[in-house]
Amino acid sequence: MRKRRNFRRPQNQEKDKYRVNRRITIPEIRLVGDNFDEISEVAGRKVESGVFKTNTAIQWAQDLELDLVEISPKADPPVCKIIDFNKFLYLKKKKEKEIKSKTAKTVIKEIRFGPNTDEHDFDFKLKHAKKFLGEGAKVKAYVHFRGRTIVFKDRGQLLLLRFIKELEEVGAAEALPKMEGRRMIVMIAPIKVKK
Repeated sequence: MRKRRNFRRPQNQEKDKYRVNRRITIPEIRLVGDNFDEISEVAGRKVESGVFKTNTAIQWAQDLELDLVEISPKADPPVCKIIDFNKFLYLKKKKEKEIKSKTAKTVIKEIRFGPNTDEHDFDFKLKHAKKFLGEGAKVKAYVHFRGRTIVFKDRGQLLLLRFIKELEEVGAAEALPKMEGRRMIVMIAPIKVKK
C-alpha cells in the first residue's frame, strides 16, 4: 500500500518578516510615507510625519483600506508606513532586483601553459587573453607542471612574466607568479579604459 503524503503550501517567509496591523503591539510608532494628504482627510485634521499611537494609525489604515506595515522594528519608536502590504513587498523586491543588477559580476577565464610551451601556442593564448581582458574578464594564467617537469619552475616563471609583460596595455597583474601545488599561478585584471 502506498503511503499518502501530506502536501503543505510553503509559508511565505517574506510576509513573516514584517509585522502588519494588529501584530504591531508597541504603543507608539513613527509614521512615515508619502500619502499624508489621504491620511489627513481620514483623520479630519492635518497629519504629517511623526510619532502617533499605534491604534490610531491602524484605524487610519483601515479607513483607507490599506495596511500599517512596520518597516524598521529596531528604531525607537519603530518606523511604520501606511501602504498596501502586497504593494510594499512588490516594491521591495523590485528595489532588491535593481540593486542586484547593478552589482558587477566578475568573470575569471583560465589560460593553461606547460613549462615547454612553444612560440605559436604562446601567441595564440596571448590573443585569447587580450580578448578576455577587453571584455572585462579577469584572466587566471597558470603553468601546470606534470611529473618531472617540476624541475623547470624557472621556465614557468619566465613564461608567466613574459605573458604579463605582453599584456601590459590591457591588463595588470594583481601579484607576481606564485606556486600553488604543482601550478604556478598569476591573476591579471583588466585595466579600465576611459571611453
